[in-house]
This record gives sequence, structure tokens and C-alpha cells, in this order.
Amino acid sequence: MESVTIPVFRKAKYVTLGCKLNFAETATIAKLMAQAGFVRAQEGEVPDVCVVNTCSVTSLADRKCRQQIRALVKRYPAALMVVTGCYAQLQGEEVASIPGVEIVLGSEYKLDIVDYVERWFDDRERVLAVSRHKDMKRFSPSCERGDRTRYFLKVQDGCDCFCTYCTIPMARGRSRCGTVASLVAQARQVAAEGGREIVITGVNIGDFGKHTGETLLDLLRALDAVEGIARYRISSLEPDLLSDDIIEFVAASRAFMPHFHIPLQSGSDTVLRLMGRRYDSRLFADRVGQIRQLLPDAFIGVDVMAGTRGETPEYFEESYNFIASLDVQHLHVFPYSERPGTAALRIPYIVTKQEKEFRVARLMELGRQKEQEFIARFLASERPVLWEQPRAGARVMHGFTDNYLRVNAPALTDVVNTITPALLRTVNEDLSIDALIPDRQ
Repeated sequence: MESVTIPVFRKAKYVTLGCKLNFAETATIAKLMAQAGFVRAQEGEVPDVCVVNTCSVTSLADRKCRQQIRALVKRYPAALMVVTGCYAQLQGEEVASIPGVEIVLGSEYKLDIVDYVERWFDDRERVLAVSRHKDMKRFSPSCERGDRTRYFLKVQDGCDCFCTYCTIPMARGRSRCGTVASLVAQARQVAAEGGREIVITGVNIGDFGKHTGETLLDLLRALDAVEGIARYRISSLEPDLLSDDIIEFVAASRAFMPHFHIPLQSGSDTVLRLMGRRYDSRLFADRVGQIRQLLPDAFIGVDVMAGTRGETPEYFEESYNFIASLDVQHLHVFPYSERPGTAALRIPYIVTKQEKEFRVARLMELGRQKEQEFIARFLASERPVLWEQPRAGARVMHGFTDNYLRVNAPALTDVVNTITPALLRTVNEDLSIDALIPDRQ
């Protein structure tokens, strides 16, 4: 009887810290690893490889990355520890000095991970691979869903804006993107796999086509024509790059949802100038008004930074009052964080930690009030919901309406990844909405 060689599959665990773009790239990493024979470690299993895709948008993000890496090293001391992402790019030597870390890959080498991992298992040599941000010119495509229902399509990477508080251009390199044809091909593949919704991600999506002769509107029109995809969402668009043509297109499109996320950062024009932003409060208010006129039910999310250098109490009140006047639905609020090498460090006025926390709390409460008021408009009405895959054994499933209200309903496996009407009934403390599927529950 011939002996049979049973292949040994190594297990890999993936941890994502940060934004939707990071999530998309982690899912792509997992796919590349799977193609090379690595299987995803399940709950309770001990991995042979741990991959941490890091964020570095604030000093708090850096600290969370370090804590996560050390916790994984302690829990899985025999596993190969691989760290990539923005924190690895900006602080590669610091990451490499953490005991137990064997491979550090900057942003340019993130999707080369399989080569580095396989080489390590051959020679066991530690690796620190980080390029200068000026040399990051490659666009690495990514369109994955991981364990989610919605797919995340990376259309652009990098940023040329160099806002005074931000390290993203150093972490991600200069702006670059895929082609319309290549991205449409990926969307068609999603449709072939049965995907219904795609979230368009990037660092500065409005910059799409800056160096290729195409435009973001060209991309949106081409994606809208892909059969089988029922929904698209644009993860974030800078207000100065969110044109009337784009808003009008979304309002008239087949599949783009009434959902926008627009970074504001401050409602004070003086602070916006200190930040190096490329718009003022009047332009921002105009963008919100144009959306509301054409898409009255649209959900509008806004990024707001509290306590940046130069934000005196008077400028904060100006910002707060401006934000209060806007017809927006969600505030993503975060405190300003000192980032090494940024121009903001030269601005003299410094807000204390206690004052920053106070301002964050005020803005978060304002955002909660706005979101509650928006949700109340739709209670006792029906909205179309795309239902997500519930966790194993869960009695409740979740989904999002077209205008991005988070909805809960008793789990029904046959409606997962389908869009059904949902009767919105009551709102919970976490601002999710309990709903029923008519004729089913």
C-alpha cells in the first residue's frame, strides 16, 4: 500500500487596526496567504503566523498597536509575528524592537507578505522592509470582504495634501490609483461571486485619476453600469473634491446609496487655515446643502477634530456652533494628537488634555443628538436593508438601510446577503434600530 503524504497547512491569524482601507488590505493579505497554503486560524486555535495591519493616525493608535502586538506575542510566543501598515511604515525600527516581532513590512511591501513569510520559514532571519514615502509609487489592488457581506474596493492610495497635523502622506506615499477598467473588472468579479454591495475605499478618493487622465466621476459611472451590484457606498470624500456633478450623479444613479462621509475637521475658518485644509466653512455648508436638496433622506457623516494646536476657546465655540447648524447625521469625533515631523508642532497655542477631552465630549453629545433626530424621522416606516451574515448561533442579524441606518432583526439565514423591506420600530441605546421583515416575522 502506497503511503500518502498529507500536506501540512500552517494557520494564520489576522488583526486589523484602523480604517476600512486597512480592512480591505488585510482581507487581501489573507487571500494571498490562503493561496499559498495558509489557513485562517479559528477561535481557540493556535496560529503559526500572526499578521497585524496597523494604524498610526494618532498617538493613541500607535499605543493600541503596541499593546495588540505585545498581547499577541505573549499569547502565541511560538508564532511568527508580522507587522505591517502605517505604524510599521512610520516607526519601523520601533516596531522591530518589540520582542517577538520578526517581520516588519512598510506600506510598499504589504502585499508581498507571502514571499517574506515563506523566506522566514526557510532561513528564520528577521526582516525590516520599509521604503521612503517618496518611493511609494506602486498601486496595490484590493477588493475583498473578509468575513463580511459587503465588499471593500480600494480605488486609490496615498495623499498629496500634507495637512499640517497629518502623517498619512508619509505613511501611504503620494496619491496613486487603479484604472477604471481594472476596477470595473474587480466589481464584475464581486458580482460573479454573489456580492451585492461594494464600499469604495481609499485615502483621498476624490484624487482618483489625478495622474491617469480619468476622473472619479468616470469611475462612478462605469461602476454603476456593472450588472449584479445592487449597492455602492463612497467611504469618504473631501469637501473640495465633492463636486456638484458627483452629488447629482449619486442622486440619479441606479446603485449609489444616499450616504456621504465628508471630513470637516473644524468649523472655524481660522483653524482650517492652520490645518492647511483646502476649503472653508462656506464651501462645506454648500456641499451639505446641495446633498440635502437632491437627497433629502441622505445620511451624512462628518469627521471632526477637537483641540488642535491653535484652536482657542473662541475658535472652538465658532466650530461647535457651525457644526450645530449643519443638517448632518453623525459626527466622528477624535482629539488632536501630536505627530512627530508635522508642521502643526510649530503652531504655538496648545490645548490641554483635559480641555480636549471636554471638547470631544461636547461634540460627541451633539453628534448623538443629531443622529437620534435623524433616526426618529424613519421610525414606523419601511426601508430596504441588506442583511449581514450573523455570527454562528446568534439569534439576531444586522444590516444597513440604503441611507445607512443600522438595523437588527431576528436571524433568518435565507435572507442573508439579500435586500428586503424592513419595518423600523424602536431605537436602542447604541442607536441601532430593531425592525421586522414584513410577512416573515
